Amino acid sequence: MEKIASFTVNHLDLLPGVYVSRKDHVGQETLTTFDLRMCAPNREPVMNTAEMHTIEHLGATYLRNHPDWKDRVIYFGPMGCRTGFYLILAGDYDSAAIVELVRDTFAFISGFEGEIPGAAPKDCGNYLDQNLPMAKYLADKYLNEALKHPSEKNLIYPV
Repeated sequence: MEKIASFTVNHLDLLPGVYVSRKDHVGQETLTTFDLRMCAPNREPVMNTAEMHTIEHLGATYLRNHPDWKDRVIYFGPMGCRTGFYLILAGDYDSAAIVELVRDTFAFISGFEGEIPGAAPKDCGNYLDQNLPMAKYLADKYLNEALKHPSEKNLIYPV
C-alpha cells in the first residue's frame, strides 16, 4: 500500500501553524483540508482527550455559526495523534486565506465562559470528558505562538 499524504509530512520539523493538508475534488467542488497543528509533533506533550473534546465542541459550534464561513464548513475535528485538528472547507484555499478565521475561532475558545455547547448526555456520547480551563489555555497558547504573526514556517509544510 502507498503511504497516505499526511504520513509523508516531515513531522520532525513541523511547527504549530495552519497548513494545507490536502485538496480533494468532488464533482465541481474543491474541498481543502487544513492541518491546524497546535503542538510540535514528537517534541511537545500531546493534548489530553478532555481538552481536545472541549476544543472540538467549541470550535465546531463557532465555525458552524460563523456568518461568512458556516456554509463552507464541512468538518472540524481532532487528529488521532492529538497534536491538532483538521478543518475541511468547501473551496480552494491556501493557509493564509484562513488564518483570520482560525484566529477568530481560537480567540472564541480562549475567551469562552459558560456551559460547553453539546456537553450533555442527550447531545454527546462522552459528555463528561471535557476540560474547559485547559482548552482555553491551549487555545491561547496556539494564538500567541503560531497565529499572532505566522510566517512561512507556520503556513507551509516543511520538506
